[in-house]
Amino acid sequence: MGKSKTSDGVSSGLEGTARFQSCVQDQFDNLEKHTQWGIDVLEKYIKFVKERTEIELSYAKQLRNLSKKYQPKKNSKEEEEYRYTSTRAFLATLNEMNDYAGQHEVISENMTSLITGELTRYVQELKQERKSHFHDGRKAQQHIETCWKQLEASKRRFERDCKEADRAQQYFEKMDADINVTKADVEKARQQAQLRHQMAEDSKAEYSSTLQKFNSEQHDHYYTHIPNIFQKIQEMEERRIVRIGESMKTFAEVDRQVIPIIGKCLDEITKAAESIDHKNDSQLVIEAFKSGFEPPGDIDFEDFTQPMKRTISESSLSNSRGDGKSEPKFGGKSKGKLWPFIKKNKLSLKLGAGPEDFSNLPPEQRRKKLQQKVDELNKDIQKEMDQRDALTKMKDVYIKNPQMGDAASVDHRLAELGQNIEKLRIEVQKFEGWLAEVEGRLPPRTEQARRQSGLYEAQNTSAVNSCAQDRESPDGSYTEEQSQETEMKVPATDFDDEFDDEEPLPTIGTCKALYTFEGQNEGTISVAEGEMLYVIEEDKGDGWTRIRRNEDEEGYVPTSYVEVYLDKNAKGAMTYI
Repeated sequence: MGKSKTSDGVSSGLEGTARFQSCVQDQFDNLEKHTQWGIDVLEKYIKFVKERTEIELSYAKQLRNLSKKYQPKKNSKEEEEYRYTSTRAFLATLNEMNDYAGQHEVISENMTSLITGELTRYVQELKQERKSHFHDGRKAQQHIETCWKQLEASKRRFERDCKEADRAQQYFEKMDADINVTKADVEKARQQAQLRHQMAEDSKAEYSSTLQKFNSEQHDHYYTHIPNIFQKIQEMEERRIVRIGESMKTFAEVDRQVIPIIGKCLDEITKAAESIDHKNDSQLVIEAFKSGFEPPGDIDFEDFTQPMKRTISESSLSNSRGDGKSEPKFGGKSKGKLWPFIKKNKLSLKLGAGPEDFSNLPPEQRRKKLQQKVDELNKDIQKEMDQRDALTKMKDVYIKNPQMGDAASVDHRLAELGQNIEKLRIEVQKFEGWLAEVEGRLPPRTEQARRQSGLYEAQNTSAVNSCAQDRESPDGSYTEEQSQETEMKVPATDFDDEFDDEEPLPTIGTCKALYTFEGQNEGTISVAEGEMLYVIEEDKGDGWTRIRRNEDEEGYVPTSYVEVYLDKNAKGAMTYI
């Protein structure tokens, strides 16, 4: 009975051990899955930060490209526009946006080095540590399972030997009680029973030793090895959690570090915006485009109650006919017919090919052009003088050290530079004289003085050497007259006759000639200073006004040479300022 209770207690203890071992194994599986999930979370966060850095780099690149796209091109018209405070503020904004983009690049670099790089290395270390801990856990589990199997084998062997000893004892007792059995058989049965009892005692001793050893191993396993492994896994997992938290703080700190610099960029943009001066910009526009003309005076009253006949001004340079009509200047054509194929005629100068003294421009614009030309010539003179000084020093070196070169070899170049400087100085004097005329409101020089200064170099030809002329048709097309062409003598054709019956253009005002103008080119008309004429077509922006002296004599004169008084009731009338 006692043996049965002991056996039942041992069996119950072994079953509990088996269940606990299974539970520990399950916990290892759970921890293995959880720690792998933790590594996956860490890698996901690394991927998130990496994509953020790529976005920052892309954004910075787009900002830089945007800033570069709107930067003014060198040697372009846009550079002139940046003298206004509003455009300078825009340029400052572009520069600040470039610095703003640089801060986003800093964010990307810091996140890459402080978060992505560090966490990537930490993940590799974490994987190795996790592998080591679970390897130790599996090894401990395998060891306790081996001890368990040894205990199971020892117990089964002890149980078998005990059963064999009981059977041998029962057989001996049966043989000893049987009178028919010889003493030899009884002795043999007794010896066999004793042998079985000895084997059972040996198995019992072995089982007892194995059990003690297993209990000791089991105690160490569940109270020392496994808790230590679990503790290490717990510490590893806690370090992972702390590390990802620190990385998130770094993520925010990287952004926070550039906020002051970004704030400075925004402050500079605000400062640039506040520097915009609308009054200054308006004044620059006025200075750039003001013509310098005085507003026209009052228009005289014309009394039409008495029949009047328009007469030719006594100061006109044209020759009068015997019947009161002057000779037409344009190849025998009459009235408004100056060129074939067009009804309205206009003479416009090509940009950059006007008179050398810019006399075709309004006074203020002419002053600016002359000042600009003087500055350019002075720069050229300084450049030539710098070259001359350099060559002079080189010549001195050659004189002192003949082995380095021939001093006479630079004489020809020095002579050329001297001639160039002298020519440029003459040009500067010429343009400074014209500038003095404009700034000092001096009377313009005579035609003879202009020829002496080189304004008209080809005075014996009727070609336009001082400027190229464009003729504009009513639909905006142009026919260009080359500078080497002689004056066109347009023969009268049947087609031209279609315009003979044209109605003359209506008078839209009057004008007074401020200076004498020699109308040497086709389509122009000569006027004398102080002469009063009729305006039939106002300046369309090309610097020329169409006037009429009488019914048969009309043409174009530079707008800057006349003072125009337009009739306010006339169609298209405007005031020139």
